[in-house]
Amino acid sequence: MISDINFLLVGNSRLHWAKYSKNQSKFFHTKKEHKVPENIDLDQLIWASVGKLPNFLLKKENEIKTKDIQLSNLPDYFGVDRALACIAALKIIENPFKKDLLIADFGTILSITKLNSNGSIIGGQLLPGFLTQLKSMEQNTKNLKVPKKYDIPIKDFLINTEEAILKGVINSLTGVINSLFNPEKDILIFCGGDSQLLTKSLKTQKENIINAPNLVMEGMIIHNLSIKKLA
Repeated sequence: MISDINFLLVGNSRLHWAKYSKNQSKFFHTKKEHKVPENIDLDQLIWASVGKLPNFLLKKENEIKTKDIQLSNLPDYFGVDRALACIAALKIIENPFKKDLLIADFGTILSITKLNSNGSIIGGQLLPGFLTQLKSMEQNTKNLKVPKKYDIPIKDFLINTEEAILKGVINSLTGVINSLFNPEKDILIFCGGDSQLLTKSLKTQKENIINAPNLVMEGMIIHNLSIKKLA
């Protein structure tokens, strides 16, 4: 039996961790400048990266790369986080009607990936994520600031500047999802740090959305266990 394996995904903004033990998975997240969590053996740590590496040493032979993942029509330059989310979705999402899987990963970047029920990548889109858009407004204007609270307004037309910023950014993210998602043909899966915030704002019926915030980390575990079984 395989037990006590630790996983790390180096993101653009944070470090994402998973511990797999006795067929149970636990997930947590830390800032990049934080120390390595207790009981993590870096020599045994399985990891992947889409962002700048942290200031502790990661063993190259323990890295998962896109080329290691078995999916049809998957180019090596495809983000490893997107590839891992795909294998997790194929494994854990019930899909009796063989619909396409539409994965929206709400992080620093909103990555949208579509694949069919046979595991063949169809393609996707990339755009700035929620916080990335807010920070960009502050950095590139004189008077706009990142709101201190993320209470998304219900109304569409706002007088208050912070509310107008929040509504505009949310609409840019949900708008692209609404334009791509067809409930008759697709299963929509949300993951990533901002997924719950966006779920509340999407106009489609909530029963059409599967919220799996740790989908990428689940993909790391699934991939590693499949390699262990083949060894």
